[in-house]
Amino acid sequence: MHTILGAGGAIGTELVRVLVKQQKAVRLVGRSPKGADGAAEAVAADLSQLDQTIGAVVGSKVVYLLVGLKYDAQVWADLWPRVMHNAIEACKRTQAKLVFFDNVYPYGKADGPMTEDTPFNPCSRKGEIRARIATTLLDEIKAGKLQALIARSADFYGPRVKTSILNILVIDKLAKGAAASWLVNDAVPHSFTFTPDAAESLAVLAETDAAWNQTWHVPTAAQPLCGKEYIQMAAQALGVAARHHILGRRLIKMAGWFNSDIRETYEMLYQNESAYRFDSSKFERAFTFEPTSYVEGIRRTADACRSGAG
Repeated sequence: MHTILGAGGAIGTELVRVLVKQQKAVRLVGRSPKGADGAAEAVAADLSQLDQTIGAVVGSKVVYLLVGLKYDAQVWADLWPRVMHNAIEACKRTQAKLVFFDNVYPYGKADGPMTEDTPFNPCSRKGEIRARIATTLLDEIKAGKLQALIARSADFYGPRVKTSILNILVIDKLAKGAAASWLVNDAVPHSFTFTPDAAESLAVLAETDAAWNQTWHVPTAAQPLCGKEYIQMAAQALGVAARHHILGRRLIKMAGWFNSDIRETYEMLYQNESAYRFDSSKFERAFTFEPTSYVEGIRRTADACRSGAG
């Protein structure tokens, strides 16, 4: 049994498709999980409760921790340590392997391309929390108490993704005939991971004995574009004019007075002010995997958006 904790999000939805195609038995776990084509089970559980987490993973071979908590630093501080502790403890008790899907927040302002060896140096509250829970898992791995791995992604985008800046601010807006937006600086490169690639890589890692007890960057196209170039590419894919404007710090700060999601985004703007390069060459070499190009990924995302599925 392959169990997805936090099913229903962008990566989880794609992962179900991959695992079902591989004829794996899949269990979906969430507060109110919805069934998916081919999934064997859908189990309701509060992952902040240890007993419910253990019950959700019993009988699992591999557990994927893909939880998406409300984008709020206080919520993260309250819940993420508990969710991580419970996932670790549940996997230890049931002898399941754990895959943790992580982001790059622990790295902070990385000096150069981010790799698996980039040290944790968070410069945000959310980054501090993510660094803490990732370290908790790494310590368990080092102690030999658990078979696990961390699969880390850049900002992601893809068909039907509802939480991606590239989807929300660029592709969705252009598809509706509006001008696109970009955060702070549209002239610096910014890596994006294509969600189908991320999901496929999780399935590959989970089935590879030598991949366990390591950190992996999931496959992400090299040579990232800058904001202007992404907007031009998306406009071309949609057949519309490449119009856009910049959302500066002052405007975002003011908007945050009225919208909590925007307010929580403010501390992460350092990721958009300078080059954000994500290196996944370790995975690509190990598995002879070529990430989807930005041209192809944006075309597929734009097609889904235009058809009403994006």
